[in-house]
Amino acid sequence: MEVLNLGILAHVDAGKTSLTERLLYAAGVIDEVGSVDDGNTQTDSLVLERQRGITIKSAVVSFAIGDLTVNLIDTPGHPDFIAEVERALSVLDGAVLVISAVEGVQAQTRVLMRTLQRLRIPTLIFVNKLDRPGAQYDGVLGQIATKLTPAIVPMGEATHLGTPEATFKPIVQETALLEVLTERDDDLLERYVEGEPLALDEAFTAQIHRARVHPVYFGSAITGAGTEALSDGIRDLLPRARTTDGLLDGRVFKVERGPAGEKIAYVRIFDGTAHVRDRIRFGDHDAKITALEVYGAAHIAGAGRIAKLWGLAEVRIGDRIGDLRNLSGTERPEASGKAAFFAPPTLETVISARKPSDKGNLRVALTQLAEQDPLINLRQDDLRQETYVSLYGEVQKEVIETTLATEFGIEVDFRETTTICVERLVGTGAAVEFKKKDLNPFLATIGLRVEPAPINAGVSFELEVELGSMPYAFIKAVEETVRETLQQGVHGWQIPDAHVVMTHSGYSARQSHAHAVFDKSMSSTAGDFRNLTPLVLMTALRQAGTTVLEPMHHFQLEIPTDTTRAVLATLARLRAIPQVPALAAETSTLEGEIPAAAVYELEQQLPALTRGEGVLESAFERYQPVTGPIPERPRTDHDPLNRRDYLLHVQRRV
Repeated sequence: MEVLNLGILAHVDAGKTSLTERLLYAAGVIDEVGSVDDGNTQTDSLVLERQRGITIKSAVVSFAIGDLTVNLIDTPGHPDFIAEVERALSVLDGAVLVISAVEGVQAQTRVLMRTLQRLRIPTLIFVNKLDRPGAQYDGVLGQIATKLTPAIVPMGEATHLGTPEATFKPIVQETALLEVLTERDDDLLERYVEGEPLALDEAFTAQIHRARVHPVYFGSAITGAGTEALSDGIRDLLPRARTTDGLLDGRVFKVERGPAGEKIAYVRIFDGTAHVRDRIRFGDHDAKITALEVYGAAHIAGAGRIAKLWGLAEVRIGDRIGDLRNLSGTERPEASGKAAFFAPPTLETVISARKPSDKGNLRVALTQLAEQDPLINLRQDDLRQETYVSLYGEVQKEVIETTLATEFGIEVDFRETTTICVERLVGTGAAVEFKKKDLNPFLATIGLRVEPAPINAGVSFELEVELGSMPYAFIKAVEETVRETLQQGVHGWQIPDAHVVMTHSGYSARQSHAHAVFDKSMSSTAGDFRNLTPLVLMTALRQAGTTVLEPMHHFQLEIPTDTTRAVLATLARLRAIPQVPALAAETSTLEGEIPAAAVYELEQQLPALTRGEGVLESAFERYQPVTGPIPERPRTDHDPLNRRDYLLHVQRRV
């Protein structure tokens, strides 16, 4: 049986969860259509999802359309959970983008469509809520063409809009189809001009598979109007999952904990087959599959399938799983899935347990949440006994709070949200400390040179000393400590890009007094190198100099033209950098950049500024040097730049 891994995406409240229920009901998987309002849907399992009527975590359900098995992944639509959306997209063969016939194209709809187009995922568009008062046909088609993509083909006609009797009649106008297809296929246009016979159906399907053209269906998930036509489109127009018989290769796109606390990995298998008791590799680990479950009533976890695997204790979201025999590490294009690009979280807050007795449990619970979502970064401040958690938006606070209360029984409080900056090197710096000299209390010699690296290059470590000049364990200790120390630069912010060169090395060989055991006061240990590295590296960083950069979002605003002046004044106050406005008679567009710290305030003020008609779309764009006073981030360890206090702490600890 053929398999299609399908995603349903939409702006909040466009009705994608209701559409999922309707498709499951039509396929006979459920006996009645669940309601988001009643909280009895199949895919929204989190308490907060049922309370708010939004989808936060992607869920997988399977159903059949004829001889096609569809694994349906119901993805989040709220902008705070775009990372969940992109993670789910990496395992999809096709998608359905849901739009409300009443509200039309929303800001998040455009974000989702851009992501689908960037990853070239074949996409059908379903305009929902045809039965609601205020539903539009031509108006929504016009919005899709102007705001999403002009490459659309209406797949039928709608009647009785805005009433419970609203219907959708499948019919494709050949003239409109020919126009859209020939605009994007020169060979087809040439055959048309020459009067040759055209296989429009084949050309239509081929362009859908290449994500060049998007069919548009209308209907209602509540009444079922148009959903049969959509099911036919899913079956006939979207590509099937590719099946191959090579060595096992897959991608982990979700991790959750079972009732006993065990890890369960959701895997899209691109190649080969997984079996119970197979020993597989993932990341830097390998483990045995102790149990598996395959979606779609299949008994074999083969290529194209989505499976749940047990036994992979160290697995993380994004890991590539593979057969132990496939050790090349090469990433085959057909096996790697579609790449996911996650913007970094730009906000963070301090989280604390309301009850002091829950302090230890909170740390364990947050660690488990971070396992399930690698984009939730935790930062522990041991000096102040505080835990920081990174965020994409304010709604994530509520999600974390509710999850901790319902799944772990821990009530928490949050401090005010702050912006996450980064530091970049200005120049090159170098420092060296020799053992038994320069007031160096450690039996280690370390010399380091730090150099700027290109943006997004990461941290690289190079040796100018001979590899055999001292034990490899000591060199490894220096490299690991360098990477750890760069998490907090001169001003306390992470330095994400740097090239570090080890220029000097030296150690005291293992020795002892006569007839005595090993004496670490005479012999170097890895601890000597771990303790000395921060002192040398921070001295080099201070010599090189760093600049602090704040995250900037690119924004696009659609506002009533008569409110432009008031909006521009607010943007100026929020330190935004707008481009020249695109003014029109009724609705104008503003684009530009705005500090991430000001996005939430703009969201709060926009309805009052624009009579509730303004639409804001924003996403992380780049980092920019801060203006004004340099923000300092409190360090979570003893500052190596304060040598006296650092040595007092380290030597007392040793």
